[in-house]
Amino acid sequence: MPDGDATRFLDPAALSRIESMEMRARLIVEGFITGLHKSPYHGFSVEFAEHRAYTPGDELRHVDWKVYAKTDRYYVKQYEEETNLRSYLVLDTSASMHYRRAEELTKLEYGAYLAAGLAALMLRQRDAVGLLAFDEEVHTGLRPKATPAYLRRLLAHLERLTRADEADAPKRTGAADALAEVAERIHRRSLVVLVTDLFENVGRHDDLLKALRRLRHRGHEVVVFHVLEGATERRFDFPNAPMVFQDTETGAEVTLQPQQVREHYQEAARHFSERFRRRCLEHDIDFAELDTGTPYDEALMTYLNKRQRLV
Repeated sequence: MPDGDATRFLDPAALSRIESMEMRARLIVEGFITGLHKSPYHGFSVEFAEHRAYTPGDELRHVDWKVYAKTDRYYVKQYEEETNLRSYLVLDTSASMHYRRAEELTKLEYGAYLAAGLAALMLRQRDAVGLLAFDEEVHTGLRPKATPAYLRRLLAHLERLTRADEADAPKRTGAADALAEVAERIHRRSLVVLVTDLFENVGRHDDLLKALRRLRHRGHEVVVFHVLEGATERRFDFPNAPMVFQDTETGAEVTLQPQQVREHYQEAARHFSERFRRRCLEHDIDFAELDTGTPYDEALMTYLNKRQRLV
């Protein structure tokens, strides 16, 4: 596939037209690697898929001199049995994640495609990856493994999650309880990547932060991807006419004139996000805001920067 074709599939709208979850994952990773070669990050783990940096004590016969010729850095070949990191992708599948108005993808589809790309990237680096999905409770659990056959199984689960119909029995976000359960399930030090819209009950935001801190206290590394539809959920970009807004998780309704509350809404959204970011950073938890139109390379670079600090 030509480089120009590869990078365009980092765009969620382009990716939405691909039918297979396995193909989506492959295209995200191919586009990301192509972008790395073209970007200012050239040389930054440019061969990260199959190599790791040389460290004193490594046998010189394992140094890849072809990579050295291209990067002027010493790398050793990574072997199939080497697993550097254990990771869990934790995906919010609650009713609010099915929301879409202005973009091609729902938040759940965006998050699932992101999880698929991350899983493929992790496996490509010989890392073990598992999947946990939740709404009011954890309902999907795959333990970390590092084989191609396992990746296909994980991607099949993600495909089913995006096709689930939440209309029959909408589920609320139970991120605090779900993360508490995740902390109990994970016994070895791992990287936990949470993908969520953070639409936890307002009164439980402190519980959610406590759950994230519990993961850190147990020695796990944590990355939070906060996914929203930017136009409507961050900027409140709705027509200036009376509209009925319904809470997808409770069914509660309110009639509003968007123009009258837009400025207040934007300020409240910014305040919440900044407060959450600040509280996360206080405990060395990475926090990244993503919109459902954000190209996937931004999230993958956040993950890759995190991984570079851990291995």
